[in-house]
Amino acid sequence: MIYSIALRNKFRGITAREGMLFEGPAGWAEWSPFLDYDDATCVAWLRAAREAAYDGWPAPVRDAVPVNCTVPAIGPEKAAAIVRASGCATAKVKVAELGQTLADDLARVEAVRDAIGTGRVRIDANGAWSVDEAVRALKELGRFELEYVEQPCASVEDLALVRRRTNVLVAADESIRRAEDPLRVRDLEAADIAVLKVQPIGGVRACLDIAEQIGLPVVVSSALETSIGIAAGVALAAALPELPYACGLATVSMFTAEVVAEPLLPVDGMLPVVRPVPRDDPEVQADQATTERWQQRYDRVEALLRSDR
Repeated sequence: MIYSIALRNKFRGITAREGMLFEGPAGWAEWSPFLDYDDATCVAWLRAAREAAYDGWPAPVRDAVPVNCTVPAIGPEKAAAIVRASGCATAKVKVAELGQTLADDLARVEAVRDAIGTGRVRIDANGAWSVDEAVRALKELGRFELEYVEQPCASVEDLALVRRRTNVLVAADESIRRAEDPLRVRDLEAADIAVLKVQPIGGVRACLDIAEQIGLPVVVSSALETSIGIAAGVALAAALPELPYACGLATVSMFTAEVVAEPLLPVDGMLPVVRPVPRDDPEVQADQATTERWQQRYDRVEALLRSDR
């Protein structure tokens, strides 16, 4: 099944999400690398999907995981509304959006802080700042008692510099999942927290291996999947020996529709460990051209995966 679902707000520069769902002996899996990723990058994503469909996941040590709500780079009023509607005690706020200013970020984060009260607020810059910009922004944004800043700069070296010039904890995301050596974050003491995403890293077990080697507290985050893909992230979070932070897995509310009858939405800030099954719903199914494009993409990437074995 190929799906295409509109987003409620533009996120990561896109207004709709596309992907493929397929079933294996262990259950349903999602393969949804972003459209701008080349075939080689998509191999890890397919490896994760095949693990979900054919191997299943390690046994959980908890039956539910705490999650944060995610606030896109939108206006303060809409940002506050998302937080209030989420039921989550932690909010992650997107900052450093292209075309916006630090003043925009300050207004958004302040609105989120007011809406969440005594809850936690974390921010995500997606590597958009220079070192000096990050230090300056964190000096201003720090007054909102930030839990941490995720990927303030693009390179591991710059993360290490920022970490030494601010009191705000630093989390690494792209510096792990897009790196040839994800353990450089550990070696350069560039982060306090590791953000792991199942699809980009290649599966639940691949993430558990990195978590063990990197020796940092882990936050499991989504790659903007449907409930089928989110279930894999929940499985990872549920299998970790320790889970000190809420995870970034409450993202299906960003979709205008869902592929399952009961979407994985948080209740009291928690998501359960489940294996969802998609429903037959024409509303979410992609048109013929999109379906053919995804099938061709899958065939190319599957050939690359076979050649890696």
